[in-house]
Amino acid sequence: MSEINILWVDDEIDILKPHIIFLEKKGYTVSTCNNGADAIDMCNENNYDIVFLDENMPGLSGLETLSKIKSKRPNIPVVMITKSEEEYIMEDAIGNKIADYLIKPVNPNQILLSLKKNLDHSRLISEKTTSNYQQEFRKIAMDLAMVNTLEEWIDIYKKLTYWELELENINDTAMVEILESQKQEANSLFFKFIKKEYPNWIDSSSEDIPVLSNTLFKKVILPEVKTAKGTLLVVIDNLRYDQFKVLEKTITKYYKKEDEISYLSILPTATQYARNSIFSGLMPLEMEQKHPDFWKNDTDEGGKNLYEEEFLRAQMVRLKENLKLSYHKITNLKSGKQLADNFNSLKENDLSVIVYNFVDMLSHAKTEMEVIKELASDDKAYRSLSNSWFKNSPLLEMIQKAQNLGLKLIITTDHGTINSKVPSKVIGDKNISSNLRYKTGRSLTYEDKEVYAVKNPKEIGLPSITINSSFIFAKEDFFFAYPNNFNHFVKYYKNTYQHGGISLEEMIIPCAIFVPK
Repeated sequence: MSEINILWVDDEIDILKPHIIFLEKKGYTVSTCNNGADAIDMCNENNYDIVFLDENMPGLSGLETLSKIKSKRPNIPVVMITKSEEEYIMEDAIGNKIADYLIKPVNPNQILLSLKKNLDHSRLISEKTTSNYQQEFRKIAMDLAMVNTLEEWIDIYKKLTYWELELENINDTAMVEILESQKQEANSLFFKFIKKEYPNWIDSSSEDIPVLSNTLFKKVILPEVKTAKGTLLVVIDNLRYDQFKVLEKTITKYYKKEDEISYLSILPTATQYARNSIFSGLMPLEMEQKHPDFWKNDTDEGGKNLYEEEFLRAQMVRLKENLKLSYHKITNLKSGKQLADNFNSLKENDLSVIVYNFVDMLSHAKTEMEVIKELASDDKAYRSLSNSWFKNSPLLEMIQKAQNLGLKLIITTDHGTINSKVPSKVIGDKNISSNLRYKTGRSLTYEDKEVYAVKNPKEIGLPSITINSSFIFAKEDFFFAYPNNFNHFVKYYKNTYQHGGISLEEMIIPCAIFVPK
């Protein structure tokens, strides 16, 4: 431990001699004084690591001394020590950003604990986090060898995400690399699991199959809407589970989480398929058959998500539900601010739906713009950028207003995204679709081991663009590249966030129900 300098300020400092000796034996250097004026001077002249400050002193009080010390040295941790337990003193001290608050008489171990909490906090947390993950690593490895249900996969993915968020706060690159390798192994096994089980879920009418995009509204959202006086459903496009967990910390300032499920995005894990499926309650093949005026295939011209409200209202008719609802799609700051300003107009609705496109635009911008590539260079930075947007967005303002109106809040997404790193060569005719994580078209040539190939799209509820069209889905963190101009293409798209394929990050996604605080 490097030398730590403590200033202890107390008008009865002589009585505290045993405490000071105790700390010095532990390797700390302790300076003392018995009044606030001297304490301020000493702080101006010396670089102390921490100050223990008596609240009740003659002359300048502890609170007055605290204020003057903080005005010159705002980052120095100050621990307030007082005989008084009066609430206003505690509130004033906390308002002045004290590091800790101790009630006299204090014993040496209380002081030592406060020191470790405030000065050794990062190292202790780092060591404990590393130790805990090392133990959990072995358990996750054993679970990966035995997992055979989607519920178990969801549990593993949540554990991996939890440790990813924990390890990002410590400076241990070795542990982060171990976690990354464990995530890669998990995605490799998850890919095999999806290839085996997905067709059975699509072909089954059993109630035991997992909640997928096409059943999310009927099975999860609608029952919540019917038990509330008003509900705000927010669909944040392209929101991964790890990003949701970071945003959740801000949401829970206003809302209490009542429930959270993880559901499975349909394939392809792309907006035109997954989000249309949520609002229509149908698989893409059924959308094409029942609503040919609304559905567009990959190679059709025009926007692919222009009829979500119509899909939703058609689903409500099919379910024989007569709810008062409104639908709003936010694709820019101006429309977000307009809806936030007029949010109270939604208070009479049974259901207000907001589709918010920022995170999706962010992932596309990372591909196109060098500055975003710098700002979102990895998953940690991507989460941070998403969180910064959310805290300053009209969406958060809407959530605050929804709380004031007493609305239930449901937050979900249509699919996640993955940082794509490994190119996979693919060849097709001129009508092949452009997505980097899935392809559909005729005469596809590809690496068998790197894709889930579906020769007959109807088997998994997908339409065929033409006769003999097939689908292929990229596994793990692969992305498709054409042999022509291969190196240029790979350099441009490597380490960009893509969706449409098969990974834990793209397919296992959150739907959380909140009630106002």
